[in-house]
Amino acid sequence: MYASRTTQVIVGIFTLLGIAAMIFLSVRLGRLEIFPAPGYTLFANFDNIAGLKTGNEVEIAGVKVGKVTGIGLKDNRARVAMRINDGVEIDNEAIASVLTSGLIGDKYVSVALGAGDDLKDGGTIRQTQSAFVLENAIGAFIN
Repeated sequence: MYASRTTQVIVGIFTLLGIAAMIFLSVRLGRLEIFPAPGYTLFANFDNIAGLKTGNEVEIAGVKVGKVTGIGLKDNRARVAMRINDGVEIDNEAIASVLTSGLIGDKYVSVALGAGDDLKDGGTIRQTQSAFVLENAIGAFIN
């Protein structure tokens, strides 16, 4: 009635493979990074970032160059922390905008480069354009 030793070993291996698969899927679906890509952190302050979440992309000219790593408040404005990949240079005259991909898609941060000096780790993009909020536009149209 008892299972043989080899049956127990095979069941144990399949159990461990199942647990490993669940961990892998959780990390991938949760957009978690165990080993983040090398890069540096920049900040931008927005009046409104409606719909932007940690893990959303940062793009320059439609090319992914980083991701949003944190969102908080500073001086009653939304402060967005962005991890920018190594080799990508963003200058102090750049403009960061919160945009939507597609009609009902995810939000992302788009950066339009300027002609200033490069920002270093911990620098702040001063010029920002907040997210377009459809509810506010409809309310303004009705009134």
